[in-house]
Amino acid sequence: MATELAGPEVQVHAQASEVGPAAPASPAQPPARRFRLTALDAWRGLTVLLMLLVNNVALGDFTPAQLVHAPFGGLTLTDLVFPWFLFCAGAALPFSLAAMQKAGVTGRLRFRRLLTRAARLYLLGAFVTSVTQHAPTLGLGVLQLIALATFFAALCGRLRGRWQLLVAGALLLGYALFLTVTPHPGGIGVVGETANPVQALNDAWLSPWGLRGLLSVVPATALVLLGAAVARPLQQKDPGAPWKLLGLGLLFGALGYGWAASGQLPFSKALWTPPYVLYSAGLGTLGILAFWLLADSGRVPGGAALLAPLTIPGRNALAGYVLPILIKVWILLDWQVTWTGKTESVAASLLELARASFGPAGGGWAYTLSYVLAVWLGLAWMARRGMIWKL
Repeated sequence: MATELAGPEVQVHAQASEVGPAAPASPAQPPARRFRLTALDAWRGLTVLLMLLVNNVALGDFTPAQLVHAPFGGLTLTDLVFPWFLFCAGAALPFSLAAMQKAGVTGRLRFRRLLTRAARLYLLGAFVTSVTQHAPTLGLGVLQLIALATFFAALCGRLRGRWQLLVAGALLLGYALFLTVTPHPGGIGVVGETANPVQALNDAWLSPWGLRGLLSVVPATALVLLGAAVARPLQQKDPGAPWKLLGLGLLFGALGYGWAASGQLPFSKALWTPPYVLYSAGLGTLGILAFWLLADSGRVPGGAALLAPLTIPGRNALAGYVLPILIKVWILLDWQVTWTGKTESVAASLLELARASFGPAGGGWAYTLSYVLAVWLGLAWMARRGMIWKL
């Protein structure tokens, strides 16, 4: 989700964006084989499907706790979806930058391309946000935050992995310091749901400019850098990569969980607290490691085939995020039909028909899972025709 939601292609394009033409092959040598990291595609694809699931739950009182956002200080599966998008964007950076270097895109030209991608993704995000709010806006949203965080992280993309980790750590510590020592109306050191320095800064300075949440770019950039550092051993085909990923995943997870358990800072998606960032990164690292062992390590016969359904949304994740939103807003929620004998939106009518057939809970699951399946089938149709959305 460099700056997109889709996955890396090492030789020619990274995530969903072109990084420039590959150098022409020598007449004496065949073109280099294009390589994709199946684990990253599959983990991103799982994240896309989870996003579709939690954003379209229609279960009412039967909704499992893991499919809704946790109260302040808690953490559910739903709260992990967005940070995993950012983590995957970071994990694709080593592949993207390596492809740029191989194609001769360095220095100022690389900077211009990174900036151009970020601008395009930001504007696309502003368009999607404007559609959902039914009013033009340039404020922050999912794609806008990914664009900014990935751009700033990419500026550190050529650093060695340990330096990326140090930069990420410095950003998280600095942000933690801001949260704990900055005076605000709730009191110094108070980090609550409605009383915290971020809320105070948003209300006083950022909201009037439509930039509420701009400060979250700092921890989000740290999360992207953590993803880049984790993926570097895989991109370099380091023989010790599995152990490095296992160590980093356990370290991130333990630091995040321990920090939150200490009571100093809570888990909070709204504030992007450092414990939340670290814990999300730890789970993301272990998830990619598990998928790598299954599909890319060569140790499990047929492992890649098992993850193939997940790679379909993972390789075209920008389309998997944007198109369902546009279809939902412009068609499912806007078009009025009389399929149930009364005038209502397509979405409401389909949900009512499903509940009439399968009951309140069964109908809700039927509607929600059918929505996810419909998007997956659309992305599979695009994949068969080589239709990958690129910026």
